[in-house]
Order: sequence, then structure tokens, then C-alpha cells
Amino acid sequence: MAAKRPSNSSMFHGGLFLRLLLVVLVSANAASAGSIVEYLPGYGNLTFKLETGYVSVGDSELFYYFIESQGNPQTDPFFLWLTGGPGCSSFNGLIYEIGPMEFDIHNYPGGLPRLLPYKYAWTKTASILFLDAPVGTGFSYSTSADGWSSSDTDSALETYEFLRKWLIEHPKYLPLQLYVGGDSYSGIIVPLVVKHIVDAIDEHTVPRFNLQGYLVGSPTTDENINTNAKVVFAHRLALISDELYEAAKENCNGNYADVDPSNTKCLSSLGEIQHCVKDLFRNDILEPKCVFESPEPTRRSLDEKPGDFILNTPKLEEFWCRNFNYALSYIWANDESVQEALNVRVGTVKYWSRCNKSLSYTKDVQSVIDVHRYLSKKQLEVLVEVGDRDLVVPYPGAVEWIRLLNLTIVSPWRPWFVDGEIAGYTEKHSQNGYRLTYATVKGAGHTAPEYYRRECYYMFKRWVHYYPL
Repeated sequence: MAAKRPSNSSMFHGGLFLRLLLVVLVSANAASAGSIVEYLPGYGNLTFKLETGYVSVGDSELFYYFIESQGNPQTDPFFLWLTGGPGCSSFNGLIYEIGPMEFDIHNYPGGLPRLLPYKYAWTKTASILFLDAPVGTGFSYSTSADGWSSSDTDSALETYEFLRKWLIEHPKYLPLQLYVGGDSYSGIIVPLVVKHIVDAIDEHTVPRFNLQGYLVGSPTTDENINTNAKVVFAHRLALISDELYEAAKENCNGNYADVDPSNTKCLSSLGEIQHCVKDLFRNDILEPKCVFESPEPTRRSLDEKPGDFILNTPKLEEFWCRNFNYALSYIWANDESVQEALNVRVGTVKYWSRCNKSLSYTKDVQSVIDVHRYLSKKQLEVLVEVGDRDLVVPYPGAVEWIRLLNLTIVSPWRPWFVDGEIAGYTEKHSQNGYRLTYATVKGAGHTAPEYYRRECYYMFKRWVHYYPL
């Protein structure tokens, strides 16, 4: 007997089901799977393995750049890297600090910026996953109106969930030694993420993380300590006089944060200090501040509209400021061919910003000293590195909060060198298997790897492979 022909109705419903299933499968794939990038405009064919993509965490679509170790990816450690802000894209860390590329800043004739290979990349000795977080940073976006709001607490949890999902999708990296790193404001987020990982390990959560430690560079750690450290730093570097420093200490009782409005003597001293430092470039006190006084007084700063600036460094050398370097990232990352090569979803981000100043973000964690103290009970390797010209997060603050952890100094203060030249100073602390290395980078600003990439590469390479600095 001949088979019964399906009715039009059943064929319709079956076809509809298949189409819906296909949409679901494609959407799921688009929301999580990454793509290998083999070519980048301005660079050409890549000489390293780059994957970009999104991971869905709630309503957030978090964008990432993953660069596999150019050394031995089967054994080299695996790093999750966050950039500060909050709201600064991890592309900033990739291109200006620790990645295998840099802009050809000194030979820019206009148009799409050219990218060059960079020799002293941390990816030469580690696989690094650069994450645009929190939502609203870089190419990360929300699928709902309510999802754009975030906070320290939310961002840390979303970052942990992102890492968990990413490693489940890339299981070959699970056995590798895992580190979490970041700089500047990520000094708040990194230890919170590490605590989530530690708690997951203690609770035997799947997947099992092979956590080894964490790194914080020029880290915001405690708002009050950081504020107080700026006055101490200004005195140590002779930015204010001994007399003004002593007066401020006496009038403010050594506390320059949350000053009582009725304490007029303290406010007066702080006003004088502010007058002494207000025209300095806080990221590096010896570099020019990014202000045009002449010959173009109408264009004050690249922070306003960096895309409006046409750069030619040799001709503008006497007017150079560091923000000129940043302008190239706006031009490059907003180019349609670049976004297509990076597999950025069309229309999700209208304008890419190196640092998004308009985030809907709540700073709900004022200090993570207690988090560091909690983590100090675990067997972890920690690196705290700072530039000694940084007035954004001055090094005396790092010294202070590390002291509050009550660790034992096992390797006292000493210089560390690269090619026989002093690169900074270091001190090592330890307690019950928790090993914290503190290092300054001589002459560096905020953040240190941006100023001294070669020296910071050797610092990182030695530390992550358990060699003394």
C-alpha cells in the first residue's frame, strides 16, 4: 500500500518547527561561539592566533579578544585580562600595553592607522583573554534597556560567569594554570572575580578551575587610602614643599579623604596642594598635559573629540601629549572594515570608545582590602606592579594596603634589572602559601606597561614562570 502523503497543514507546522529550530541554533551559536581572525586591516595576515566573539551573560553580550600564547600554548599559563575605567576597552591593554601589536604612531599620514608587530608582548609567554567589561565597554552591549546598568558587584559576577562559560566552550585551556589580571580601576574587580573563582573551587563547581594567582597593576584598591597617598606622593616627589606637607598633616590629622567641611584649615591646605598639582598630567607627572594653549586654542583635548584630530607626530612633536597615541584607536576601531574583520555585530555599538565615560555604573565597592585578606588564606601567586610617576593611583597607597595584610617579608626591598639597567624595586611577601610580589617600574606612569613595555614584559615573564624579578 502506498504511503500516505502528509497534509499541507502538517507540512506547514513541520517546516515552521524546522525554521524556528534553525533560528534557535543560529542564535545560540552567534551568542557564544567565537571566530578565528586571520587578517586585520592595517596589519595584514596575522602572525598569531586571534579569536574574537561574544559570550552571553544574562542580557549582556560580552565581547572578547583571545590571543593564544605564541610560546608554548599547551603549557603556558592562561590569563583573563581586564582594563580599568570603569568602561575602558580591553583593546587598550592589547594595543598599548601587553599585546603583540602596536600602532605605527610615528609614521601616520592619515587614513586607517597602520599596525606593527610588537616584540615584547606578554602573549609571547601566556595565552590572554581580553574582555570588554562591564557591559557598555568597547564592543560589549546589552539586549535590553534595563541591562545597560552595572556596578562593581555586578561586573565582577558577570566577568566570572563569562570566564566559566568561555572555558566550558574551550575545554582545552581548562588544565592550564589560570590567572586573572587587570590594571587601574580593575584593581577593584580582579580580586572580586578571583574570590568568585576560589569560592567555586571550594564548592566543587564544574568546571574545575586551575587557579594559580592574580595580577593587579596600578590598582585602585581602597578609595580613602588612594586619596591619602596622593598627598604623600606629592611630597615625596617634591611637588609640594615640606612646610605645606607638614601643615596639611597637622591640619587634616593625616586624613585627606572625607574632610569635615568645618575644618577650614585642612581645606585651605588641600587647596594649596591642589594649586601645586592641578596643571600636571596625573598619569605621568613628567609628561605634558593634553591641553592646547597654542597654536590651536579651540581644540583643547583629545578627550573631547579624538576623531577630529589628524595626526602627524613629527610635525607636532613639540605639542605632543599621550592622548595623541590614543586617537589612532578611535580611527581604527570605528572603521567598518576593521569591525567586519573582528566579527563585530553590525549596529550593536554606534560608536566605539576607548573609554566609555557615559556608563550607567555604580561604584558600590569602596575597598577590596578585606577581599585580598580573604585571598591571602589561599595558596596563590600575586603580583602588584606600579609606576613610580603615577599620580592617579600613587605607589604609597599600594605599600599601605599591602602592609595592612600583615604578611611576612621574605625578600626585602631591592632593585630589579633588565639588561643590567635598573628597572624598578621589588619586595616579596608570603604567608601560608600566599606569595605576593610587589614591584615598582622606574619612570613609569599610569599604567606601567604602557610606558615601559619591554621592562614590564620581563617582569611578567619572570614572575609568571616562578623566577625572581
